[in-house]
Amino acid sequence: MRKAIALISGGLDSLLAAKLIIDQGIYVEGINFFTGFTGDNPNHVLSPDNTKNAAWVAKQLKIKLNIINIVDEFKPVLFNPKYGYGANLNPCLDCKLFMILKAKGWAIEHGFDFLVTGEVLAQRPMSQRKDTLPLAVKLTDDLILRPLSAKLLAITLPEREGWVKRELLCAISGRGRKKQIELAEQFGFKDYPQPAGGCLLTEANFCKRLEEFWQFRGTRDYSLQDIELLKIGRHIYFTPQIRLIVGRNENENRILAELCPDKITLQTKSHPGALVVVDGNPNSEELEKIKQIAVFYSKGKGAENIEVACCNVKIL
Repeated sequence: MRKAIALISGGLDSLLAAKLIIDQGIYVEGINFFTGFTGDNPNHVLSPDNTKNAAWVAKQLKIKLNIINIVDEFKPVLFNPKYGYGANLNPCLDCKLFMILKAKGWAIEHGFDFLVTGEVLAQRPMSQRKDTLPLAVKLTDDLILRPLSAKLLAITLPEREGWVKRELLCAISGRGRKKQIELAEQFGFKDYPQPAGGCLLTEANFCKRLEEFWQFRGTRDYSLQDIELLKIGRHIYFTPQIRLIVGRNENENRILAELCPDKITLQTKSHPGALVVVDGNPNSEELEKIKQIAVFYSKGKGAENIEVACCNVKIL
């Protein structure tokens, strides 16, 4: 039995592409790359509802999913993309090629024969054009198959070798989803992901936050914790050396507490309120002002006596 590794993003296209290959009697496993900005978080700290991620897709297909953490390896791709950025900070083509090359290495190491992706010709303006799709073919030595658009593309090694029947593949192109929805119904998938960007680097508001954070830190570097914190809360640049992250609801309060067990935190104790995380080292005067901010974002605002609990405070 031939073996294929399918890049699973969590979207409908990757679900259908893998299903087309499974139905040809090929053993398929999924692979998902976690950059911090896209992919399944192995820790699921910020994902209490993962109904439509890569793990959900793998569950529908009844296949094993391999989640690979590439947070640090992805940094050069983000900082110096050979093919440039999209509308925001999204190095889409470089990112796609990087993941495909990583998948190829993983596939060879684990004894898989070829790669499968859910890419659709002309669906994405940077990474899925007629002139850019062949770049991955060269990188993978012709071991990549795109089942949804295969009949519109050059024949691949898996087809030439007879591992896959080309006549059972598709000829989908463009940004519409009509044909994918019809195919999903044909396969019996009644519940499937709705279209979404899926990558934080395509979102203008998040990219603005990221650039503000880089300016605050004085470097374009980041950690996974930094990324996770940028996804939630209100971010207040209190001084050039101190940033505050304020939870907007009970769930964000919980996540902030999990992400920042060693940072200074403040929260009103006498009244319900937001958890305030302090990124920096305030002096005693600054800490008193931060207490006032904690009160402002609580239900005790305006009350005469409000108790504020402070954790991990080390005033020099």
